[in-house]
Amino acid sequence: MKKTTMITLAALSLLAAPAVAHENHRHESFSAGEPGDPKKPARTIEIAMREMDYEPSRIEVKRGEQIRFVLRNVGKEDHEFLLATTKENLAHAEVMKKHPHMEHDDPNGVRLAPKKTAEILWKFTKAGTFEFSCLIPDHRDYGMVGHVTVK
Repeated sequence: MKKTTMITLAALSLLAAPAVAHENHRHESFSAGEPGDPKKPARTIEIAMREMDYEPSRIEVKRGEQIRFVLRNVGKEDHEFLLATTKENLAHAEVMKKHPHMEHDDPNGVRLAPKKTAEILWKFTKAGTFEFSCLIPDHRDYGMVGHVTVK
């Protein structure tokens, strides 16, 4: 009986390891900062998403500033807002080509159907230039890219 219990526990621990690794992956640091704190003040920036651009497409913020992005899909197709580095977004765009219906509901990204609105609360803890883009296949290639400069 002890041997069966030990084998079962060993098998369960092997099954749990990838789940723990995945869980840790989701909570690692983000390149453009970190999820915001809803208890702290934030400047609101509204962004309209349409075919194939963002308005505004260039934003300046101060390092340490918290921004409440209000994202409105005013287009006729699904669109995304994914905040990261250009390198990260390009790599993720390749994954999206293989899985075009993948939906983002992460602290730094969201996919919206037409006429829908969402909010992302973000604190910019790192200086630099970051990108927000739509990674639905071809959207980024057609110019659906914006930039955040953090000073």
